[in-house]
Amino acid sequence: MRIAFMGTPDFSVDCLKALVASEHEIVGVFCQPDKPVGRKQELTPPDVKVEALEHGLDVYQPLSLRNGKGVELLEKIKPDFVVVVAYGKILPDDFLSYPKYGCINVHASVLPKYRGASPIHYAVLNGDKTTGVTVQQMDSGIDTGDILAVKECEIGINDTTEYMYEVLAPLGAEVLMETIALIEKGELKPVKQDESKASHVGLLTKDMSNIDWTDTAFNIHNKIRGLYSWPGASTKLNGKTLKIHSSVLCDKKGNNNPGEVIESNGKLIISCGDNNTVELKTVQLEGKKRMDVPVFLNGYSIEKGTVLG
Repeated sequence: MRIAFMGTPDFSVDCLKALVASEHEIVGVFCQPDKPVGRKQELTPPDVKVEALEHGLDVYQPLSLRNGKGVELLEKIKPDFVVVVAYGKILPDDFLSYPKYGCINVHASVLPKYRGASPIHYAVLNGDKTTGVTVQQMDSGIDTGDILAVKECEIGINDTTEYMYEVLAPLGAEVLMETIALIEKGELKPVKQDESKASHVGLLTKDMSNIDWTDTAFNIHNKIRGLYSWPGASTKLNGKTLKIHSSVLCDKKGNNNPGEVIESNGKLIISCGDNNTVELKTVQLEGKKRMDVPVFLNGYSIEKGTVLG
C-alpha cells in the first residue's frame, strides 16, 4: 500500500521505522518545519525528518495544510492512506477525506480518556495504573474518531513520563502495523467512542512546576514523575529554586507542617499535607548540577525542620 506518514518528535520515529521495514511504500513524510534550538538558536530538524532522510524518503514541511495546500501535496504523492503520529497540527477536513482509506492516528492513551496534547503526562500525573495506545480513524474533532485498535500497558508507581514515552513508542508501532494488516484484509471493526468517558488534556506549561506541599504525598510524587523531564517539578529551599527530578513514597509519617524536612541525614524526607511523606531521590539546586540526594547533602547541609516552598 502507498502510505504517507505525518509525525514530528522522537515519539513518532518508532512508527516510521516500522513502516520503512514493512513491504509498504512510503510515498512521503510530513513533519513540522525546522526550529531554532538552544542558546545559539541553531536551526534544527525534527527527529522524524532526520530518520526519513536516512532512508531517502521525500520530506514535506508545509507551514500550513489549509486552503487546499495539503491536498495539493497529497495529489502529488497519491497515498492510499495517511498515518499520523504526533504531527503537531490539526488536519483540515479536505485533507482527512482525500486518501482512499482516510487518515489514521496513533494516540498515546486509551481513548476516549486523555484526548489532546499531553496524554502520557496526565496518565502519570493522575497516578493511573494503566495506559496504552489507541489507533483511531481521524475525523474533524480532536481525537474523537472511531477506535480501530487498542493496546494497554501498566504504569509502575515510580515510572516517569519520560520512561512511559519509551514504553509507548514501540507499543504504538506494534499496534499500528497490526491495524494496517487488518485494513489490507478488510477486517477492521471501528468502534464509536463513549463520549461520557471523554476527557481532554492540553499542553504543559512552566507554571505547573511549583510543588504545593499541602497536597497529598501521592499527588506530589505523581507530579514529580509526571513532569519529568519537562517542565519539571520544583520548590524553594532557602530562597533558591530546587528542582526535584525523582522521588519515592515513604512509609515514615509526617507532621502537621507541609513542606517540612523531617529527615536530612543521608536522606531527604518531606512532610506533605496528608501527614504522609515523600523521599526526594535526585535534586538540582539553582545554579548547580543534578545530584543524588546523599551526594547533595554532603555539600549542602539542610537542617531538620527546614520548610520547603
